[in-house]
Amino acid sequence: MRVKHKALSSILSFLLMSVSLVAAAPRCYDTGNFTTNSTYATNRDLMLASLPSNASASGGFFNASVGQNSDQVYALAMCRGDRTPEDCYGCVNSSTYELMANCPNQKEASAWTGDYCLVHYADHSFFGTLELQPTSAVYNTGNITSNLTEFDTVWQSLINNVVRNASNGSSSLKYATGEADFVVFQKIYSLMQCTPDLSQQDCDYCLRQSASDYNSCCHGKQGGVVQKPNCYFRWDLYPFYVSNASTSASLSPPPSPATASPPPPPASPPLQSTDPGIPKEGGGISSGTIVIIVVPSVIFVAVLVILGVVLPKRIKKKKQNDQNNKTHVDSLQIDFNAVRVATENFSDANMLGRGGFGPVYKGKLEDGRNVAIKRLSENSGQGIREFKNEVMLLAKLQHRNLVKLLGFSLEQKERVLIYEFLCNSSLDNFIFDPAKRLLINWDKRYKIIEGIAKGLVYLHEDSQYRIIHRDLKAANILLDEEMNPKISDFGMAKLFVLDQTRADTSKIAGTFGYMAPEYAWHGQYSAKSDVYAFGVLVLEIISGQKINSFSNEVGDSLLTYAWRNWNEGTALEFVDPILRDGSRSEIMRCIHLGLLCVQENIAYRPTMASVILMLSSYSMSLPVPSRPAFGMNSTMETATMSDSSSLSGQSKTESIRASVNEVSISELDPR
Repeated sequence: MRVKHKALSSILSFLLMSVSLVAAAPRCYDTGNFTTNSTYATNRDLMLASLPSNASASGGFFNASVGQNSDQVYALAMCRGDRTPEDCYGCVNSSTYELMANCPNQKEASAWTGDYCLVHYADHSFFGTLELQPTSAVYNTGNITSNLTEFDTVWQSLINNVVRNASNGSSSLKYATGEADFVVFQKIYSLMQCTPDLSQQDCDYCLRQSASDYNSCCHGKQGGVVQKPNCYFRWDLYPFYVSNASTSASLSPPPSPATASPPPPPASPPLQSTDPGIPKEGGGISSGTIVIIVVPSVIFVAVLVILGVVLPKRIKKKKQNDQNNKTHVDSLQIDFNAVRVATENFSDANMLGRGGFGPVYKGKLEDGRNVAIKRLSENSGQGIREFKNEVMLLAKLQHRNLVKLLGFSLEQKERVLIYEFLCNSSLDNFIFDPAKRLLINWDKRYKIIEGIAKGLVYLHEDSQYRIIHRDLKAANILLDEEMNPKISDFGMAKLFVLDQTRADTSKIAGTFGYMAPEYAWHGQYSAKSDVYAFGVLVLEIISGQKINSFSNEVGDSLLTYAWRNWNEGTALEFVDPILRDGSRSEIMRCIHLGLLCVQENIAYRPTMASVILMLSSYSMSLPVPSRPAFGMNSTMETATMSDSSSLSGQSKTESIRASVNEVSISELDPR
């Protein structure tokens, strides 16, 4: 019954929300189509993938293009001026997925997601060009009950004020809000915004045309929204935006009739969609009456469908999935005696190394396969259920840039993970070794950087889960016989639900230097924590220097040394000397990209999908990175930090161990 109640509550909430607000659907233009797997398709997907992080990091507006000639894609994203970077990222991210799902092969499309953000892409440049169509409008179904003539006077004066303030905005933000007193205890609120690439004159015209469209379709209603490709207009009888004094316009109240009585505080009435320019005819059943009749009917039918069809199917499917998962996990289990034979009783001669959770051995199974066998230590703190959950998770991760789990063994206190064997060991054994570093030139290192990035995109966005690795470093990048990189060691990985963006922990564990500042000092981790570690890794690959052992006479960390040389135009001083015959443009771009990934503010770090775009598109300009947050030197083996989990509210100090000899000091938590 608990499952039924939860599902019923979610669907009823969705139905009620859908009835109260009708949002504009994505607009798929009929200006031409592209074919699947074409260069244009790739460029479009890469361009859209770059928008969320870039828009949220650049104040809520970003436009760029990628590709050349007929394959060039132009795109922009704009968030409402009162939205936070996190809101902006989430809204733009949703818009891009919505466009790709609803406009799978259209060369031009746009979407307003709710009334928070706009995304628009096309095969031609539309930047700075005023476009008034297509237009969408929604209005509140309630009517103005007070003196409409007096209301119109106050409303028009407010609109003129907000239009003027918005169109006089800067080249980075054309946004304004305002409010005006109508009668006692009742205000009119308005918000307007243009894409900042518009001129002042075009912005002014776009907003006034929006107000005119609203009057044509919806005059006398208690609020509404008009959305155009270049501008946005909304007004209501309640405060729907976050107030900002620098962009607000207020009007003095007009004389109120002596007989006017204070109206009740305005609620948020339902919104009704319409096409502007088509006034509603009088007579017939009112829209409010239609809502009263339709909503209960819709809900009643939905409840019947849920109880009679949807829930039984979901319960059956869940049981089938659970059984399939159990069968799949059981098929991977290998007898411990076979593991003991494969490793010659865990002989020291077969030991490949020792990680934070225990030693790793080379082994050979009965079928002749060479494998890497990780024997977890007894004090790893992981229970049988958590161990099986980890096995189930790893078994489902299938990507050429992730190490493949082949099996496991679970017997009494023994917990063993069996992976594919990679003959070239880990990346750190090459880039930090005076002799082996000569074997990987720039082309191979660039290929390794790309492969790691693709593996992280899969973990963060493309797999059926959202997984944060939390321990990305050179020692956890294994290389196959063709030097293709594979991300390994998921002992610290965390599983996020699909709409989760960050989490907190009081158990800080990992490798100093690779840990993002918000994680090292505050226990906050997200996909951007992996992005930070990736940036460190890129700079290590380029320089051939370890993050936690670099030092020079100036007292730089590896990160600040890279930033200082890049900033002063001497970036080649940072590059491993054996790479100086490689592509200078690729090396410089990778240094730039690495510095973007290690910025202190997580909103300014790109997503891994954006990283892929930046690596593949040289026509896309990159933002200027700020100075890196901090660096760890080789002498730091303990760090003091505040324990945010203390219930007393007083900070307490705890010693956090750093990695020594590239071994993670990790803690396993149930997911």
